[in-house]
Formats: sequence, C-alpha cells, structure tokens
Amino acid sequence: MSLSLSCPPLSPIQLCASDYHIYPNVSLASHTSYRVGGKAEWYAAPRTWEDLQATFDWFQQQDLPLMLLGAGSNLLISDRGIDGLVLSTRHLRHRQVDMDSARITVAAGEPIAKVAWQVAKLGWRGLEWAVGIPGTVGGAVVMNAGAHNQSAADCLVSALVVSPNGTVATLTPEQLNYSYRTSALQGDQRLVIEATFQLQPGFTREEVMATTQNNLQQRKSSQPYDKPSCGSVFRNPTPHAAGWLIEELGLKGYRLGDAEVSQRHANFILNCGQATAEDIFRLIHHVQEQVESRWSVLLEPEVKILGEFSVL
Repeated sequence: MSLSLSCPPLSPIQLCASDYHIYPNVSLASHTSYRVGGKAEWYAAPRTWEDLQATFDWFQQQDLPLMLLGAGSNLLISDRGIDGLVLSTRHLRHRQVDMDSARITVAAGEPIAKVAWQVAKLGWRGLEWAVGIPGTVGGAVVMNAGAHNQSAADCLVSALVVSPNGTVATLTPEQLNYSYRTSALQGDQRLVIEATFQLQPGFTREEVMATTQNNLQQRKSSQPYDKPSCGSVFRNPTPHAAGWLIEELGLKGYRLGDAEVSQRHANFILNCGQATAEDIFRLIHHVQEQVESRWSVLLEPEVKILGEFSVL
C-alpha cells in the first residue's frame, strides 16, 4: 500500500449529514467472488445520489487513483491490495418499470440476474440470457456481459454515467462502442449509475420464465457453482472456445496451490479453499503459456486483473 508503517492509522471519514463514511484499509476479499485480495486504501459504498456526490467531492480534493467495483464477480485483486479509493456501486439500488413501453430502468448495483427474473415474470423477452450472470447491472453494461449468443448490447437503450468531476452523461450503445465483452467504459473512470433496457412484450409469463429457467439449468449443469470463481477466465477466441483449447491439453484439475482448473469447465479457475490471488494469477499464466505453446493462440483474460503481482 502507499502508506508507510510509520504513518498513524487512518480513521473513517464521515460525509454528508447522514451516517455515511469512507473507510480506510478495508479487505476486498469478501467483496469479490474469488474471495481473495488485499485491502483497499480507502473504500466507499454509497447508497444514494447524495452519498455518491459527496464521495466524488471528497475524491476531487485527494491525490488518489480510483477503482470502480460492482459485485466483484469478474475481478482478481492482488494480495497486496489496491492504492487509492475503491468505489463500490453494490448498494445503489432502484428499479423503474414502464409498462407501456416495456422498458426497465435499473440502478447499477442491482444484480442483473434478479432483473432478468423480474422481466421474465412480466412476459417480456430480452434478458433471459442474464439469469446465470453473477454480476451487477453496472458491470454488465461495462463488460457487455452475455450468454446464449446474446449480450447487454442487444437490449440496452442507454446508460447514465457520471465522471469523477461530477459530469453526468447519457450514453447510447453506439457511444459505448460495444463489441464482444468490451465497451468504451473499460479502463475508464466514468461510473455507471443506471441503465435502461428495452424488452419485447407480448409473450406469456410461462413462456419467458420457462426459457429463463432452462438457461439457468444449462449454466448450472455445465459450469461449477460450488466453489469461488470469477466465471469464465478467458475470452473465447475463434474458431475454438477457450475451454476446448484448455481441455484438449489435459489441464482440467491442474492445480497451483489451492487454485485449480475446473474439472467441469476448463475455462473456470476455482479457489478450492485457501488459494491466494497470486496462486490464481500464476495458474492463469500457466494456462496461457500452455495454450500458446500448443495452439499458437494467446488467450486474452476476460477477468479484470488489478494490483501488483509477481513477475513470472
């Protein structure tokens, strides 16, 4: 971390008139699906627009880097932690349904899977693919999350974003420059506040819920959900999927420390108990090296890797 051991301990900072604080030295392991990672120098989790504005006002007075965090389901954070401010959107929650236009506007912290179930119960198609996605709406917008040959870009109308200086903007899918698992917001400090999705009405609740349930069962039967992971580790190249390339090398079950290539799906790396972020990082690189050596394909991580790791 950037603070030396000779510095006095940091204290929480209260912002706004409410009981809202920015906290120092917060472990991030419990805030990621991998259950690994060191501490954030500062951690903020606003619940309201006023909290968020106060956070950015405070941030503008500091000389700190900024990291944005949703559900932490697509992250590998270094055991050494993260310098600066980690700003989590997981507590930004609200939903507004427009029955006439079949649109839903959802805050960034809402779990995308819950939104998928909500619109399915209305008999609206368009988000059935999202039922097994473990992230938030904000993360889905930033990553152009997808499954079953569909993605966020297919039904997103717009995303409301705010910059650290407080500037608010509404972005269309074209402005987000979507492509496979990427958007213009990746590597950007603009924060998604909410997103509006256009759904397809005119179906029965039973039809859409059956498709949604079937998608969930497919994911549960083919992917490991019993141990901590980040979901798919690598983006799929063409013509073969990353999991196929890894499986053909016999790497299922390969372990470094408590990090393991899943026996069920080779594009998943699991925390089998006491894995460190370093274990997982080293296993990612081992898989990349083996695949590149055999297939001349360099697998590109889908998981976001943050902080400092040992040089291999």
